[in-house]
Amino acid sequence: MVEVGGRIVLAAVLVAASVAKLASPRSSSAALGTFGIRGRGGRWAAWAALIATELALAAGVAAGLDLAAYLAAALMAAFGAAMLAALQRGRAGAPCACFGARSTVGWAAVARNLVLSFAFLALPLLPEGELTTDEWLALGLGVALLACAGLAIAVLALAREVGMLRLRLGPAAALEIPEEGPMVGSRSDLIDSFERGPASELALAVFTSDDCHVCRGLEPAIASLDRDPMLAVELFEETSKPDVWGALEIPGSPYAIALALDGTVLAKGTFNNLAQLESILATAERRRAERVTVEALGA
Repeated sequence: MVEVGGRIVLAAVLVAASVAKLASPRSSSAALGTFGIRGRGGRWAAWAALIATELALAAGVAAGLDLAAYLAAALMAAFGAAMLAALQRGRAGAPCACFGARSTVGWAAVARNLVLSFAFLALPLLPEGELTTDEWLALGLGVALLACAGLAIAVLALAREVGMLRLRLGPAAALEIPEEGPMVGSRSDLIDSFERGPASELALAVFTSDDCHVCRGLEPAIASLDRDPMLAVELFEETSKPDVWGALEIPGSPYAIALALDGTVLAKGTFNNLAQLESILATAERRRAERVTVEALGA
């Protein structure tokens, strides 16, 4: 009875994961880019193969096939390893679409995949009849081992958060070097690359690189700034916009330039966190206000 119930529950988990992906195909396929799958066609192919694999394994697990349970355990372990690799690349918080569009990369997702992997691995070992005392003890030992694994992951997550906190205690202002990038106060044609809304007051150009781990970790923060109606944000990736990088003499990534709507460069600098990026905007706001005051006095 226990073995049958376990198979039904774990098969339902695989089916739920597949249904969640089918419910939001565009976002779930795009989320595979988090794990380094490049190209739209490649992501769609991987998305379809993943759903087919999950449904096939769900059918095998529900039918009582031990091989399907072992393969499902390997699949969950592979998912966990992919999550860890994404975390190492600074992709925490990025979409993973494991269980729908809202699923994200994180330590909780790693722990979930680890627990599921152990559950699938233990499934063929469950007895079909009533549990004996020794079997209950073995089951309790397995639960204890899972709890220890979860505790180890929690400690790793805490260590990572402490590391991130130490990084945030660095300089609060971006490094603005006059000789790097466009001269402050000059006019730049870069403003023509922005889509400005009716409420836009400033434009922010963010320069990133594919091989920049800091850039990837800052993607959620940049996305949050892009939601501000008073701010027009555009990304300029090094390999796709080499001409822009060369014309503006961008020293490296991540780098940002804040412009007035007429193309005047108000602030610039290298940044490593959200606070430093916001300091560029704060400097731009102050200089824009000073310009308005000077123009008013001159008039």
